[in-house]
Amino acid sequence: MTTEAERSNAFRAFRNRNYALFFAGQSTSQIGTWMQRTAVSWVIYSITHSASMLGLAVFAQQFPSFLFSLLGGIASDRYDRRKILLLTQTASLIQSVLLAILTFTNHYMIWEIMALSVILGIVNAFDTPARQPMVHDLVSNKEDITNALALNSAMVNIARLVGPALSGIVLQSFGAHTCFMLNAVSFLAVLASLLLLKLPPFIPPVTQKKVATELSEGFQYLRQTPRIGAIILLMMCMAMFVFPYDTLTPVFAKTIFNGDARTFGYIASAVGLGAVTGSFFLASLKKSADLTNILLISIGVLGAGLMGFSQCTSFLTALPFAVIIGIASLTPATVSITIIQIEAAANMRGRVMSYVAMAYFGMLPLGSLLAGAASQQISAPWTMLLQGAISIIIMLIFSRYLKRERMNKKEIVEAEHIVTDKV
Repeated sequence: MTTEAERSNAFRAFRNRNYALFFAGQSTSQIGTWMQRTAVSWVIYSITHSASMLGLAVFAQQFPSFLFSLLGGIASDRYDRRKILLLTQTASLIQSVLLAILTFTNHYMIWEIMALSVILGIVNAFDTPARQPMVHDLVSNKEDITNALALNSAMVNIARLVGPALSGIVLQSFGAHTCFMLNAVSFLAVLASLLLLKLPPFIPPVTQKKVATELSEGFQYLRQTPRIGAIILLMMCMAMFVFPYDTLTPVFAKTIFNGDARTFGYIASAVGLGAVTGSFFLASLKKSADLTNILLISIGVLGAGLMGFSQCTSFLTALPFAVIIGIASLTPATVSITIIQIEAAANMRGRVMSYVAMAYFGMLPLGSLLAGAASQQISAPWTMLLQGAISIIIMLIFSRYLKRERMNKKEIVEAEHIVTDKV
């Protein structure tokens, strides 16, 4: 029996050996990933001085994930997820090495960086739907699932704190190619952790259905679970209109604050510091916590943080708002994924996560293009101010629907308990 002290332990998921190994490998790799993201953005903006090109770079990496994520979800439900991750992580390692070679020789062009970003986007379309549901396979005590998902978020956010700061220093001292090579090396930790996992033999589905049939079943499942569909729609809206705020960060660092690569790295790290704080808050939540309220409040806080940051004219005054943005920025996605992972049927989990990836990776690149184009027309500060206002509007629109759906579900569960007691 799990005691109350164990339930409130923010690190209780580490009792599971497989999860602890997976966490160690992924945390190392995530730091490298954030170093690469920071370096790519800085290289492109330093060459082009164009916010629109920054948006196009994000589009090049993430739109392919939108196109192929449904296939990635089907693959996740059909095949051994560990083998899928071994393939995707190896491919990501090769992509990083190619970026390092290009920038080291100093004979690269923007289209070459964009082409490698497209390749990474395709790889991520198969990586994300396999990686997210795999947490269920790594945690033996199912009461630890929520904690494990929150720790996953903390892992990403710690990397978001450390990676950009390291990247800023490395960019200034050694160049972008070093960032890319360090990211390539970090994938070795992931591959090692995956090989060390002790998992039961993979049992493939008894019947192999056509891809079109499995896609149809997935969409039908979403129609039958409107709460999950509503949360995915909320993520689409946030990815399109709010989350691309980070497309504008290099513009603020270089143009508004008259800074350099270190300035850019410190702003990203301040966002990461806030995100780490928010992640450990989520990890310490009890099982009875109201995730719907936390989701909605975080969206409102993010909107307020973006509006405050947009009006700053100096680096120092912007840092507190960057921390606020960080506290709220990844919380909506983390809580949304947690709710979906808990409520989705086991045989649909891979496909549902592919719809989440499709919503996120489909709208975010379009939003990045929109944010880049808008900042060229009305300036980066006004664009970010508008993003903050939209975030608050999204919170208000979805607040009534999600709370109503939550009450309906609660009533159904209570009715089932009454029937069970009578029987």
